[in-house]
Amino acid sequence: MSDIYFPPRELAVMSILWRLGSATVSDVRDALEEGEELAYTSVLSALQTLEEKGFVRHEAEGRAYRYFPTIEAERAGGSALARVRDAIFNGSVERMFAQMVADKKLSRKELQTMRELIAKRLGEKP
Repeated sequence: MSDIYFPPRELAVMSILWRLGSATVSDVRDALEEGEELAYTSVLSALQTLEEKGFVRHEAEGRAYRYFPTIEAERAGGSALARVRDAIFNGSVERMFAQMVADKKLSRKELQTMRELIAKRLGEKP
């Protein structure tokens, strides 16, 4: 499970599970963003596929099932970032990082946190 990939529908469902910690099919349907409305059976199908792949597990809850992510968002994010790095930035972490830092939407606090993370990684005091 080193290279993790989620098609858009599965990623939308996983995103909800990561945010909520667990959810029923109805919870996932309710949490989907506007424009992403899916039929109950479509959400159920996505959850069953994710479970077959080992990314989700379920427990009975009354007449429904409650689904839980079995993989952390950070692990999936690392795999996704590696694909973006390779596909868009020609494998260059430096170019990818420069793009992120150039984002005008980053707050001063977010930039400071990034600086502190880099200093820590270099073994420096921030």
